[in-house]
Amino acid sequence: YRSVDQEKMNHWVDSVFDAMSYDERIGQLFMVIANPKSDNRNMQRLMRYVNEIKIGGILFHKGDPVTQAEVTNRLQKASRIPMLVSLDGEWGLSMRLSGTTRFPKNMMLGAIEDNALIEEYGKEVGRQCREMGIHINFAPDMDVNSNVDNPVIGLRSFGENPEAVSEKGIAYARGLESTGILSVSKHFPGHGDTSEDSHETLPVVRHNRARLDSVELLPFKRYIYDGFAGIMTGHLYVPALDKSHKPASFSKAVVTDLLQKELGFQGLCFTDALAMKGASTKKTDNPSVKALLAGNDILLAPAAPINDFTAVKEAIEEGVLDLEAIEAKCLKILRYKYIAGLNAYKPVETKGLSKRLNSPHAAWMAAKLNSEAITVLKNEDTILPLKQLNKKKIAALSIGDGVGNEFQKMLGEYDSIACFSIGRRSTAAQVQQVYNKLQKYDVIICGVHTIRIPESLALRQLAAKKELVYAFFTLPYACKEYKKSIEKAKAVVLAYEGTPLAQEYAAQVIF
Repeated sequence: YRSVDQEKMNHWVDSVFDAMSYDERIGQLFMVIANPKSDNRNMQRLMRYVNEIKIGGILFHKGDPVTQAEVTNRLQKASRIPMLVSLDGEWGLSMRLSGTTRFPKNMMLGAIEDNALIEEYGKEVGRQCREMGIHINFAPDMDVNSNVDNPVIGLRSFGENPEAVSEKGIAYARGLESTGILSVSKHFPGHGDTSEDSHETLPVVRHNRARLDSVELLPFKRYIYDGFAGIMTGHLYVPALDKSHKPASFSKAVVTDLLQKELGFQGLCFTDALAMKGASTKKTDNPSVKALLAGNDILLAPAAPINDFTAVKEAIEEGVLDLEAIEAKCLKILRYKYIAGLNAYKPVETKGLSKRLNSPHAAWMAAKLNSEAITVLKNEDTILPLKQLNKKKIAALSIGDGVGNEFQKMLGEYDSIACFSIGRRSTAAQVQQVYNKLQKYDVIICGVHTIRIPESLALRQLAAKKELVYAFFTLPYACKEYKKSIEKAKAVVLAYEGTPLAQEYAAQVIF
């Protein structure tokens, strides 16, 4: 926003705004959710949103890149004012689009010490967004995951330390925005310490203001101070900020008074998806009207866009919503459209799209992030990397995955290793047979791929007698289920995820 030519931007914005109808000005505030499918029924529904309520933006569901690009081109062609296309891609395109580079999720990225690498990763995600004709990414997730039982944030968070979450989130946002993609941090004022899911109900955050300032709000304050583009307000009830039992997303005290006035945020305010259960209101209240009264700019994914559009128009006519305030929001959205390059809109080039998305650099970046994130939690007697291989018999035990998985394959690149596995369907006799066979090996490398198979007495005994090296391909919190055998183990490696790359780099760390 700061680096753009203000005079040119204002000229474009004013000329577009002056030529807009009343309906078009209201429609700019709506961003509907859409399936990236090109069948007639889906396209008719989307065209209706473009033609009847003049939507200002679109958020695509899961799909594949080429189909989404084709649908984007058709809708942009039909829309008189180019639309903002958004992605809910906290860990890049692969969160929504098949056949794209799979980057690590945020909790794994939280283990990377070099924040410059996180910024480079943000740039690569931004590059891929530009290839797809996407202008906004609903990322980074700036929630501090201080509640280990959180059912909805968890691995979407960079971690439980507010300073670290701030640094990682800002590095990612800086990378994204350096490519011209607008970043949107979420879920303000902080969804990290909830034990309920706002998709299903209205979670409550019960902390006092002092605690909110030092933990939940801290990453958002830093993000605002650094001048990034967008913030998404969450469907959370935070009594310390507003005792009226409203979700934060519908609270004027949270959106206008705290976010915009007190913290000084001047960018775009998005609601979280209005179709979520956490946003459901009394039958007489319209969610889009309530969200605008609170101070939001963009109404994301309303359950009934055409009804909500009508309700907003009626609220303006009845004086419930102020027309000047609505027009100011429209002007703000147009400014960000200019910043996103929509003043010089070009269709997505679908030819060779997949190849451009899956570039060698993208593959390198995914590998580099994995290699930097793998964490050694324990290394007694500096057993790692494994040495004197000619003097030791080594076995690999896989818990929750089959023999010959990516981890065991990569271990086999270093030495001849006997491979075993215990699955969820293994009988007691089969499990005992595996442990009997393991007795003749000196070093046991145990890969844990699930927490659904509990730590057994046999595993504890093995850890006490042998040189046991653990590799966890699960969330860090799962380690507590294996506490007793971890205490006896010689080494513990945390790989966070069970992806092929995480498994390969965990094996590389061990050797």
